[in-house]
Amino acid sequence: MNKPINIFEYGSLAIQHLSQMAQDYYASGAWDEITLQDNRTAYERYKLRPRMLVNVSQRNLTTKILGQHIKMPILIAPMAFQCLAHPEGELATARVAADLGTIMVLSTMSTKSLEDVALAPNVPKNFWFQLYVHRDRALTRALVERAEAAGYQALCLTVDAPILGIRERDRRNKFTLPSDMELANLKSMANLEIPQTEDESGLFAYVADQLDPALTWRDIDWLQSLTSLPIVVKGILREDDAIRAVEHGAKGIIVSNHGGRQLDGAIATLDALPEVVAAVGHQVDVLMDGGIRRGTDILKALALGAKGVLVGRPVLWGLAVNGEAGVHHLLELLRDELEVAMALSGCAKIENIDVSLVRQFSS
Repeated sequence: MNKPINIFEYGSLAIQHLSQMAQDYYASGAWDEITLQDNRTAYERYKLRPRMLVNVSQRNLTTKILGQHIKMPILIAPMAFQCLAHPEGELATARVAADLGTIMVLSTMSTKSLEDVALAPNVPKNFWFQLYVHRDRALTRALVERAEAAGYQALCLTVDAPILGIRERDRRNKFTLPSDMELANLKSMANLEIPQTEDESGLFAYVADQLDPALTWRDIDWLQSLTSLPIVVKGILREDDAIRAVEHGAKGIIVSNHGGRQLDGAIATLDALPEVVAAVGHQVDVLMDGGIRRGTDILKALALGAKGVLVGRPVLWGLAVNGEAGVHHLLELLRDELEVAMALSGCAKIENIDVSLVRQFSS
């Protein structure tokens, strides 16, 4: 089989390697999936304005996020249940992140434990731990303590899921994990698992029962009392929320609508990015996720003020198609596309990218 030459080809091939339940879980958005689609089409509303006659013979993609030096501004987003794509799941993804010198954000709902993932690569690691706050605050505290003890460099607090968005594909499939998989971070601590249900997604039932819908800004203060790790708030789409996150001590913000999986009709992340950057971009690092499929998408996000982007679904496609090698190749494709796009836009290094490179047009 010839290697895919772009991310879209990985997406087409991944379908052949995934069960229907896994494919629908990874691909689905909330309700009519309008926001899911808009995350992609938003990039078409921004056009590039390349500079000419700039020396781009030597190019450098390195950058720094939360003080961590990384080799490219492409991070791996937190994604649950990666073993649905490949038996090595999060372990394979972690090895790729370490090898490529970037940051992986591990999900609370990973199918490999946070300790096993932290030990997977034999090189220095830049891992963050994504946190869902459970109703059981002792359980949440224990997760934070385990992440810090295992050497994770930041906590990534997801704030856009007080309840789970209605994903009709998961509801139709009555989504649950196969019997040979588990919530590796939670099963051993509290015997928690995704239930099987008669007429609902098991994940929807889990979130309704276990995650805390009463989470408020004060809980960021509480988390900071538990750990010395910097807190990155994921799920911000408005300037006032961005300002409040900074006021409560967040060191980073991820502009995100949960991949279009929560509130359908929410603003596309690329459209929300400039407002958040204008509000707090001089105080904290602002990142974004949602719909990244090309190096030009990344360039547009960086031009609008993001310090980096997080890639989600495509990583799962690479994992499904060819495990660790697939993820490695897929991220190399994105990195190389970004480098070419930078060169053709007159940017030899990340610091040369600014808002003058893009102009927004109505759709």
